[in-house]
Amino acid sequence: MTTGSPRSAPERPHISDATLRDSAHMAGVEFGPKDAATIAGLLVATGVELVEVGMISGPGARDAELILAAHESVGPERSMSLVVVRDRHQVAGALREAERLGVRHIMCSLPISEWHAQLKLGTTSLKFAQALARSAIHQAKERGFHVTFSGEDGARTPTDRLVAYATSGFLAGADRFRLAETVACLSPWQMEDTVTRLAAIDGAEIEVHSHNMLGMAVANSLAAVRGGARWISATVGGIGERGGNTPLAELLTALRVLHADDRFDLTHLTELTALTLRSARLGDAFQPGPTTPHSFAYELTGQLGHPEAYETLPPELVGNRRRLSVRSRLTPGLIAWALAGTDIAVDLGAFTSWLLEHQRRDGYPLLDRDAIRTAATAFPTA
Repeated sequence: MTTGSPRSAPERPHISDATLRDSAHMAGVEFGPKDAATIAGLLVATGVELVEVGMISGPGARDAELILAAHESVGPERSMSLVVVRDRHQVAGALREAERLGVRHIMCSLPISEWHAQLKLGTTSLKFAQALARSAIHQAKERGFHVTFSGEDGARTPTDRLVAYATSGFLAGADRFRLAETVACLSPWQMEDTVTRLAAIDGAEIEVHSHNMLGMAVANSLAAVRGGARWISATVGGIGERGGNTPLAELLTALRVLHADDRFDLTHLTELTALTLRSARLGDAFQPGPTTPHSFAYELTGQLGHPEAYETLPPELVGNRRRLSVRSRLTPGLIAWALAGTDIAVDLGAFTSWLLEHQRRDGYPLLDRDAIRTAATAFPTA
């Protein structure tokens, strides 16, 4: 009886950091341009190759100041911005905005699991998703962008559907595919198997972006590298939505200890983590997993209205609860969700503007559902 030959050591991965994109859109977290510039600079000094910053869905991007601050600090060649893809006309406007901001690297993001595709595109059709991705990629390459494309909720997507989608994107000219573990659901061996399938696509370059609700984001990222992934996406302190993301410090120290990877300057990590947590107003430490107040906190109406599309498990299973948490990203839809089930009646547009003005005046304190309801009772209607 013989045993298989040992696997060769995996290729050392490139590192991107999504703190100023994914974590910046965590409920209640909002980075200012000055802190964003400092965080970006420390990330690059550490050895992170790409700083992912901001989200662009059309003209007048809300994250424009963050994007420009990162460009000023580390340059557009070391930065990448996410471009939301929902239809061909919308993506054209988003790409024009990315050009206006001087973006060079973009990530086209559209839903690929049947769950997310139905919710956001109105259809589960794989052919529709492929056609939309191809259109976005073609438009972006024509404008000279380096293009990563991603399928939202990719980890819960059947592998055959995922591989077909990724293959179509590479044939359209994309430079990289990101496997998004939007909902943490994979074991390390499942991650390795999935990435092995993706990495076998002709000309494929694969990145993984894991969430840490199950505490396995670092393990899954390292397993993805064994499967052939060339890039790992992380965040400072592991902060981010739905239990957090792959924590940068743990990832880089794991690469150092387990794989003798000495490419990174680890001396910046403590300063970087402290600054990021302070800027995010998250205290001294971020705890991943399902039992913290931020694990099931949302500031988007779609997430509050369809939590099952974003959650690994229901909060009640661990004695937790779903909650609203918001500072400046107030919308009439969010207000309507907060006031549902009460007899409070207000003009949603007028009340939203009034509450935003009070938030600006008070320094954007954190609001939950009860605080919004209390404010609504004090809203002058006459």
